[in-house]
Amino acid sequence: MNAAELRQKDVAGLEAEVKDLQKAHFGLRMQKATQQLNNTATLRLTRRDIARAKTVLAQKRAESAK
Repeated sequence: MNAAELRQKDVAGLEAEVKDLQKAHFGLRMQKATQQLNNTATLRLTRRDIARAKTVLAQKRAESAK
């Protein structure tokens, strides 16, 4: 998911997105630990998606605090 799509969401939507991405990342980590994960690049992609969503969330919270 790119930043433009994330900026269209509200704060509650972004929090839900972060939570969903973290659950997905946890599942991928468990698959890697049990050697069931074929494409390990998905770990990197989900980690970066989480960071992107958290960044947009922090920006939205800062705007609403002003």
